[in-house]
Amino acid sequence: MGGAARNARKSRQQAAAARSVAQARGQAGGDRKRVIAVVVAVVVIAALVIGGVLWINSSKNSTQDTAIKPGATPTLGAGVVEKRDGAVISVGKPGAPKTVDLYADFLCPICGQFQQTYGSQVEQAINDGKLTVRYHMMILLNNRSDPPGYSLESANAALAAADAQKFTAFHDALFKNQPEEGGRGYDKAQLIKLGQDIGITDPKFAEAINSGAYDQQLQAAYQQAVNDPNLQQDYQGQRSFGTPTLAVNGKAIPTTPDWLSKVLGGTAG
Repeated sequence: MGGAARNARKSRQQAAAARSVAQARGQAGGDRKRVIAVVVAVVVIAALVIGGVLWINSSKNSTQDTAIKPGATPTLGAGVVEKRDGAVISVGKPGAPKTVDLYADFLCPICGQFQQTYGSQVEQAINDGKLTVRYHMMILLNNRSDPPGYSLESANAALAAADAQKFTAFHDALFKNQPEEGGRGYDKAQLIKLGQDIGITDPKFAEAINSGAYDQQLQAAYQQAVNDPNLQQDYQGQRSFGTPTLAVNGKAIPTTPDWLSKVLGGTAG
């Protein structure tokens, strides 16, 4: 009986040992699976992060080494004059009965939408001798490009284009090829190339862009506009200056769909 008891006890010990080994192997296998799952998850997350960074950088640098397409050159009617007066460009025929001031930023996406919606109508009214537009190049989003400064550089280039009587074509091309807010703007070399592509040959154009000839005038004009209570409107319950802003006789008017007909009809303001 003693031998039988020992044999039974030995069998139970062997079975317990076998179960322990099996459990250990199972646990090890589970651990390995968990480790593999974690590694795979880390690799996937890293790939997504890297892909996201590459996409963001690609988006931010989308204008790099890209020529600004001039597009169809706007046709200014006979007698239309582009004239720069400090940081303001007036476009219209002498004696046009109505005048509107337009404050815009070349990086402002809403300004881009405004140009897309109303640009051709405004230029038609100018060609018809009904309207003079005083363009104010604002630098509201100057710190919202990467690197900062595109609003100022593009505005300075637009003033230089006005000196060469090419403002409208330059203005329209910048909005047609508008960079994304938060992304990279066009550099000075690209702005100069655009001027050359639309027919500016005077070397003073490139000199004005490279030197920032009108930067101080633009900065002063921007501060004046921002601090002018007549140009402030209600934005989310507060009065402030924004772009685009339309003004008649120095006072901001609502940018409603029928704003142009009201200006031409003398009922705006």
